[in-house]
Amino acid sequence: MADKLRAQQELERLQSKYIGTGYLDIISWEWKTNIHRDTSSSIIGHPPLLAYAALVQNKSIAQIRAETILYKMFQPVGPPPPREGEELPVLRTERLLETFGTIALKTFYSIE
Repeated sequence: MADKLRAQQELERLQSKYIGTGYLDIISWEWKTNIHRDTSSSIIGHPPLLAYAALVQNKSIAQIRAETILYKMFQPVGPPPPREGEELPVLRTERLLETFGTIALKTFYSIE
């Protein structure tokens, strides 16, 4: 009995310390988001992995780091599932400005 209680306390300690370990009522979207963010932050945090990703994609290390932070950390597996009684948001893109042939786009979710 003491071993079971100790294991439960250790699990609770790990769950409070590390977000990615999950909890009993975690939904698959949240779990997948945690896994993707952990992987992306690990790639950014380990210079050899970052250099390998840059070599494979034929981009600079700074470019890979910026793309990972900007695009892969914000909703890496898409928008969250709608809650009960909530409408599904629609993905919209607006053109913000155009300078020197470069177009800045703003992507956001809205409910119609």
